[in-house]
Amino acid sequence: MVSKTNVYASPRVFPLLALGFASGLPLALTTGTLQAWATVSNVSLQSIGFLTLVGTAYTLKFLWAPLVDRYAPPLLGRRRGWVFLCQILLAISISAMGFFSPSTELAWLALLAVIVAFLSATQDIAFDAYSTDVLHDSERAAGAALKVMGYRVAMIVSGGLALVLAGTWLDWRYTYVLMGVLMLLCTLATMLAPEPEVVAKAPRTLALAVIEPLSEFFSRRGAVMILLLIVLYKLGDAFAGALSTTFLLRGVGFSPEEVGTVNKIFGLIATIVGALAGGSLMARMGLYRSLMVFGILQAVSNLGYWILAVTPQHIWSMGLVVALENICGGLGTAAFVALLMALCKQEFSATQFALLSALSAVGRTYLAGPFTPPLVESMGWPSFFVITVFIGMPGLLLLWWKRHEIRALDRDELAPDANESQDEPQTAASS
Repeated sequence: MVSKTNVYASPRVFPLLALGFASGLPLALTTGTLQAWATVSNVSLQSIGFLTLVGTAYTLKFLWAPLVDRYAPPLLGRRRGWVFLCQILLAISISAMGFFSPSTELAWLALLAVIVAFLSATQDIAFDAYSTDVLHDSERAAGAALKVMGYRVAMIVSGGLALVLAGTWLDWRYTYVLMGVLMLLCTLATMLAPEPEVVAKAPRTLALAVIEPLSEFFSRRGAVMILLLIVLYKLGDAFAGALSTTFLLRGVGFSPEEVGTVNKIFGLIATIVGALAGGSLMARMGLYRSLMVFGILQAVSNLGYWILAVTPQHIWSMGLVVALENICGGLGTAAFVALLMALCKQEFSATQFALLSALSAVGRTYLAGPFTPPLVESMGWPSFFVITVFIGMPGLLLLWWKRHEIRALDRDELAPDANESQDEPQTAASS
């Protein structure tokens, strides 16, 4: 059993930082960075809003997750084989995006973004299943924290750093090619990551791979309400972030270089602080209290954007808001990922995690993306960001209502701590 003091050094935990980076790299390239590229290319606000629909694959990925559970590529095992294959194809597709212009070839660029989102969602299916399978129960909080840290660092690189490179050193084409090269380098981490100590058998047939994960999950008490909680928990965050790049560029008036630089410096520091603090605090606070406290913080942090909207433009105020959002968002996401892992059975981890994480994308893809532009146009940026705080409240109320079920999962996670002297390792996802 790895102690809490050196859990981040576990050979099962620290590779998740690089794999989390690979998981997070494509998202900004099909959302925020693509949004900024379209904005400076004078694409209409409504078209920019509908570009968020390219993320549909993240919502529907549970539909092909049983294929990942049932079949495996011939190399690197049941989970890592899929991750490796997706990373190779992502490197090619991301690079190809750079050869199209939003102002004249938006349809082709959007199609490539859909392909990238599909491959990225498939990589997420396999990676989430791998992390659920490989971690011991006592390593979940640290593993979730490093996943979030790697993911958010990647979003800074493919979001903030990409804007700086595209605006000053490179143009958009070579920025996207560079991001493709970074994805290719991530295959090294996939090849070096260890296999789970206990490898669950794949379902015997594709039909069983579809039916058994769903029947097992929905046989649990309160399963439907747990699914609703997953949809609502980060909904306010999704609305606040849907057009955040456009807000900073067009609503406040910062340059792409300023937005990119601030995201790179303040965002990166805040991401590291938030992720590591999240893993440490969860180990002490438990899953339910972490979800509640971090959820409140991530909702209230949206008021930082309101402050930017009603005060004079200043680079330092943007830096503070970006830092606060990254810390609070990182804390909330770390706890949320730990919840998803705790809800999965190892035999069906790919399908169940895909279903749960896809539901968490419903708010971002189908609610925040399409509805944010008309809300902003009707009420203005300041009132909109105030409303996003209240959009986050139903999820917190539902969390409080389901606190007994969440605490029951927490007891499963905390049980090994009482027996840390035992030599037999605990397997992941025993909830």
